[in-house]
Amino acid sequence: MLFEILKESIKISLFVFGMMVLVDFLSILTKGRFGEAIKGKVWRQYFVSSSLGVTPGCLGAFLNVSLYGHGLLSLGAIVGGMIATSGDEAFVMLSLFPENALLLFGILFLSGLFFSGVTDFLAPRLKIRPCEECILHEYHSEKASPRHYIVDHLWGHIIKKHLIKIFLWTFLALLVLEFGLKNWDLELFVQNNLGWVMLIAALVGVIPESGPHLIFVMMFHKGMIPFSVLLVSSFVQDGHGMLPLFSYSVKDFITIKAFNLGFGLILGIILLILKL
Repeated sequence: MLFEILKESIKISLFVFGMMVLVDFLSILTKGRFGEAIKGKVWRQYFVSSSLGVTPGCLGAFLNVSLYGHGLLSLGAIVGGMIATSGDEAFVMLSLFPENALLLFGILFLSGLFFSGVTDFLAPRLKIRPCEECILHEYHSEKASPRHYIVDHLWGHIIKKHLIKIFLWTFLALLVLEFGLKNWDLELFVQNNLGWVMLIAALVGVIPESGPHLIFVMMFHKGMIPFSVLLVSSFVQDGHGMLPLFSYSVKDFITIKAFNLGFGLILGIILLILKL
């Protein structure tokens, strides 16, 4: 059992590694061009932030936080961008169930657009004011030489900060599910307590870290939870894309997470009522 779990974890991690390198390289090529793209009407902010958010990994979310910190995104736009974000788990979902993953990303993108507007409508009426002096660090501007890319990006960022954690969380998730299926009727428990499972998925999504969400990714992969639970979990969680903002403005961090959790729970209730 352990050998099979280890083999599957390595296979998933290698696939994730390849996609991470591709996304990271594309991010380097396009950095600095988004500021111009969102100048103008607010709908551009919504579209760009949700588009960045829906890209696999944390780079799009980090860029959204940087744009928000420099006053280029509204509160609604950053909320929508984080709704669209699935963190590093997006790579795993693409490797396990690509068709459902793309469907999920499409729904999250449209949700990001819609709830961006809803947030900007509600915020002034709730007397919520975002931080006005969030000066966050942008990506460094040094030239990406081959050595720099290998040392700083490939090793320092992708492998040390992401890939090792993804492998460990994937292995742990598969191990827990395998143990639960063999020693406890986990599937029956989920079926009889779907509302609680969805609530737990939403609350786990509040954790600003990539990894915990993989439990629900693996449960969906094994047919133990419906698409709706995976959707709510992905809706609320944003990997560790919010950590740069947390280090500067705890108030804004809590505000954005509160909006995402509230919207996610409303969505979950609707899905349960419709039995989707």
